Amino acid sequence: MDIKKTITIGARTANPLTVKRLGYGTMRLPGEEVWGEPENRDEALKILKATSEKGIQFLDTADYYGKDVTNRLISEALYPYNKDLVICTKVGANRGADKSWGIYDKPENLRASIDNNLKTLKIEQIPLVHFRVMPGTYTLLEESLNAMFEMQKEGKILNVGLSNVNPEELNIAIAMGNVASVENAFGYEQRTSFSAFGQEVRGMQEVMDICVKNSIPMIPFFSLQTSLPKGANKIAIIAEKYNATPAQINLAWLLHYNELILPIPGTSKLAHFNENIKALDISLSEEDMEFLG
Repeated sequence: MDIKKTITIGARTANPLTVKRLGYGTMRLPGEEVWGEPENRDEALKILKATSEKGIQFLDTADYYGKDVTNRLISEALYPYNKDLVICTKVGANRGADKSWGIYDKPENLRASIDNNLKTLKIEQIPLVHFRVMPGTYTLLEESLNAMFEMQKEGKILNVGLSNVNPEELNIAIAMGNVASVENAFGYEQRTSFSAFGQEVRGMQEVMDICVKNSIPMIPFFSLQTSLPKGANKIAIIAEKYNATPAQINLAWLLHYNELILPIPGTSKLAHFNENIKALDISLSEEDMEFLG
C-alpha cells in the first residue's frame, strides 16, 4: 500500500499548513520526569539539528517540558528556522518546583503561556497551539477556548488545536470554531483506553472517528508505547518480515491506518531517531494491515 507522504493541518481554516507525515516530539529531551536539562545535552542538540537535515517539518513542544527546556533547545539548535518548519506547542498545563503537573487553563494563564512560548521560541506567531484539557479543571472548556480563539484573532496563534480531549469536548470545540488538529493518545494498542500521569484516557477511537468525519488531522502522542499481549505479538511478526524494528512497524501502522495521522515519535537517542524516520519507507500491504487488525 502506498502512503500519502504529506498532511495538511487546518485544511478547513484560512491558514493551512502542509508538512511531511512524520514529525518529532520533544518530550523525551529533558531530564527524568520531563524535568530539567537533558541527560546528554549535546545529543539532544544533535537530534534537533538532525530533524532539519532529514527534512522533518513538524516539531511538537510545550513550555512545561523542562520547564522551558525544549523550547530553549529548539531555538538554540534551529533558530533562525527553516521557512517550512511548523512548531506546535501546548498550553493548559504547568509544572511545579516539585516536578508536579498542574492546571493552567484560565484565560490569563493561557495568555501568559503563549507569551512565554513566543519569547522562548523567538517567534512572533506560533503556527499551531494545542489547548491541553487537564483532568480536574474547574475552568469551563468554552472559557479556555474563547481565549485561544481570541489570541488567534490577535495574531499570536495561527492555528488552534486541542489535546487530551474526549468526544464530547471535541464536539464542543468544533461547534465553537475551526479546530486545526487533535493531539491525543492513539496507537496500535491504544485505541480504547490509555493511562498516563495518573489519568485514564477513554474514548480514543471515538475521537478518531470524529476527526475522520471532520477531516481533522490526528497527532498521536505516546505512539510507540506497546504493551502487546503475550503470545500474540503480531507487530514482531511483521517486523521480521520487513527486517524492521517493532517501533518502525508501529509507526508504519499509524501511517497506513488513515491519511489524517501525523506521528511524532520522540526519543533522546540519535540512533533511535534515525530508525524512526525510516518508517516512512515501509509500505505495508493490505494483507499486513488485515493481519495486524
